[in-house]
Amino acid sequence: MNDCFRRGFAAVAVLLLTVAGAANAAAARRKVIIDQDAFGPGGPNLQPILLVLQSPDVEVLGITVESGDGWLKENVAHTLRMLEIIGRTDIPVVPGATVPLVNSQEATKRWEARYGKLFYKGAWMEEWPKEVQVRRPTPHGPDVVPVSPAGAPTTRASTEVAANFLVRKVREFPGEVTILALGPLTNLALAVRLDDGFAAAARELVFMGGSFSPHPAGNAFALEYMFTPRLEFNFRWDPEAAKITLRAPWRSLTQVPVDPSTKTLFTAEMIARVAAADTALARYVAKYAESFPLWDELAAAVWLDPSIATRREVVAVDVDTDSGAGYGNTLSWAAGKGPGLGERDVSVVFDVDGTRLNALVVDRLTRAVAAP
Repeated sequence: MNDCFRRGFAAVAVLLLTVAGAANAAAARRKVIIDQDAFGPGGPNLQPILLVLQSPDVEVLGITVESGDGWLKENVAHTLRMLEIIGRTDIPVVPGATVPLVNSQEATKRWEARYGKLFYKGAWMEEWPKEVQVRRPTPHGPDVVPVSPAGAPTTRASTEVAANFLVRKVREFPGEVTILALGPLTNLALAVRLDDGFAAAARELVFMGGSFSPHPAGNAFALEYMFTPRLEFNFRWDPEAAKITLRAPWRSLTQVPVDPSTKTLFTAEMIARVAAADTALARYVAKYAESFPLWDELAAAVWLDPSIATRREVVAVDVDTDSGAGYGNTLSWAAGKGPGLGERDVSVVFDVDGTRLNALVVDRLTRAVAAP
């Protein structure tokens, strides 16, 4: 073997090893689909998506979107525009449900007439409480997409329906895909009904939703839970979808309720640290940041780094879908002690390490933008 041949052989071997190493690294990345009512720009709905996108050990297969904090069409537009700004248009954005399975704005108004005003109704809000200063457009219907301060997207959403996308991807990678659900569970309930094997084929469901006994913190958002500790928006927007989703045969269920979020806040100091990073992503976050509790960021962070959760308990969980005063409330019993009507035992995160949470949030939002 002459020297030229040896050098060529060595070069080919190095190339093959490099390709194999890259393939193994890609295969080792955790696959996830993020399901979110992605109202924006920026803020607590889009920041958790960024935390996941900026994690090098994660492969985001897609972002499925539903109504909730805002209407579906505007949520999709906000998501597309954010991905354009940070250079991640490789991520599919897949529209899903515009309205809940059963609940409606009219039914909610009738409920309020009997049982009192809800503190927060998302896309159904007629006016904002004076205690909570938020940047929102005037109330509008589901087909109106107000001009966003971040601009209109030039890219388009997927033509696939979210429920179909969820089923297809989970079936493509059986036992590998985490569903990280951060908004109402309408898309997931539709996927469960579409394919009986969908939930069991996923690796796990990690979701933000529900409320047990949160300790009100010293901010205006705590008013939502002071007198209604079992009421939380994601469940209340679509209680029937939450019930269907929680009763499905997931291999693993992790719930991040309101409870650990009340002591969290995206503080001015954290926003300033993000603003100091010279990236398109950091500038976007800082420009549209608001000092909300880290509701959805907390669920994303617990999935990214499970050690952030300092107290977990296994609890039997269900959702109240009766039409009475408790409609949408979280129901719970000791593990295995429920009424046996389909409720599942769930690993519930009740407390977290706030210092580690804040560090993870700032770290991900100040990193160089991850390459596609």
